[in-house]
Amino acid sequence: MYYKAPDNALHFIEPAFAHMLPEGCTPITDAEAEALRPVPPAPAYKELRAAAYPPVADYLDAIIKGDEAQVRAYKDACLAVKAKYPKP
Repeated sequence: MYYKAPDNALHFIEPAFAHMLPEGCTPITDAEAEALRPVPPAPAYKELRAAAYPPVADYLDAIIKGDEAQVRAYKDACLAVKAKYPKP
């Protein structure tokens, strides 16, 4: 069950343990709890880019092998990510 503290902090606890909550907490419905739950911010372009870039190991492998085509493919993949997630 959800409980709301006087400072609008949201608590989830079984009713049998409600006595452990801070003083002044009141039970609320799931809908009220959902309205109080903070919305996480959308990921910034930096996080999106970091997740989309190819592994650096692929680049190092290409360098060690001397495979120019693989190096070019890696660079092209990085440029595609930059184009997909441009700086604001």
